[in-house]
Amino acid sequence: MIRLLIVEDSALMRRLLGQIFRAEGDFEIEFARDGAEALRTISTFRPDVVTLDIHMPLMDGLACLDRIMLEHPCPVVMVSSLTEEGAEETLAALEIGAVDFIAKPGGAISLGIDELTPRLVEKVRMAATVRIRRSRRLAERVRLTQTVPPPQTALSRGRGSPPATPIRDPAKSGLVLIGTSTGGPPALDAVLAHLPAGFGWPVVVAQHMPASFTGPLARRLNKICAMTVGEITRQTKLEAGHIYIAKGDADIIISARAGALVAMAAPSDQTYRWHPSVDRMVRSAMKHMPAAELVGVLMTGMGNDGAAAMADLKAAGGYTIAESEETAVVWGMPGELVRLNGASEIRRVDEIGASLLDRIC
Repeated sequence: MIRLLIVEDSALMRRLLGQIFRAEGDFEIEFARDGAEALRTISTFRPDVVTLDIHMPLMDGLACLDRIMLEHPCPVVMVSSLTEEGAEETLAALEIGAVDFIAKPGGAISLGIDELTPRLVEKVRMAATVRIRRSRRLAERVRLTQTVPPPQTALSRGRGSPPATPIRDPAKSGLVLIGTSTGGPPALDAVLAHLPAGFGWPVVVAQHMPASFTGPLARRLNKICAMTVGEITRQTKLEAGHIYIAKGDADIIISARAGALVAMAAPSDQTYRWHPSVDRMVRSAMKHMPAAELVGVLMTGMGNDGAAAMADLKAAGGYTIAESEETAVVWGMPGELVRLNGASEIRRVDEIGASLLDRIC
């Protein structure tokens, strides 16, 4: 049985969430109406996973989460709104240590709960398998980027892969493509904050998120990164020194216009399960650029989005980096890339930025 603590001040939401997980048949459920009650319950119930509302009386979700991570570290899935304020608060929760989040449906919650149910159950089941370490906190991840990474060894590279050959021709164009999902925002912090303002290639990021979350994500990254960070909302020329965040609930396409490389948001293609689709991003780039001028990075995330496309990229002569199981919150996406023998190298999250710098000068 999976021990689940549902922390929610709304009686209606507690009832609906309880019904969802009781119907699964393998959840033992307790409830708390606010953060203070949640902390008392955690100390005795010892849940495998917690769903935590952000807006609650007495002690809000962020304050409660901070105490959970310090006193009783366990996997937490935040339940947030789709508003911009909800996005900002959810990103803060992911920094503190939440594993994932689920956005409440808009309008009448009782009408939208059926659409929410499959993804909610999937996320909670996944979270219950995660081993929480305090080092997942943003502050510690960022501190890792200030240290000198250990030298690359044969074990840290993909099986049978030669050492990375740096691309030292400043006139050589290229593009870095990063895909991530569950646990992605703190991982992006650690990697992108490592890159200097003069980094020679543009970087495009597909992070699985709702549309209302990717703008706040881009703005927050822009505050901590030396490179300029923005969200792709229209056709945009890709330039060195810039990081481009794909708009949520859509896909991002790499193309060429008037001899320049551009990115644009496109309606999500339902042949792909996750959005923005990493697979679609990578395959669109391969249509317009030689594989040797592409570097793919696949980091923490549930599922397999990006693995097949990046394996094809490596086979065509491109370079790929998979986050190691040691640091990934969920080793689904990067693990699948490794399984397909599609990783040129395997790196801890705190080593990926240095690896990019070593290769792209």
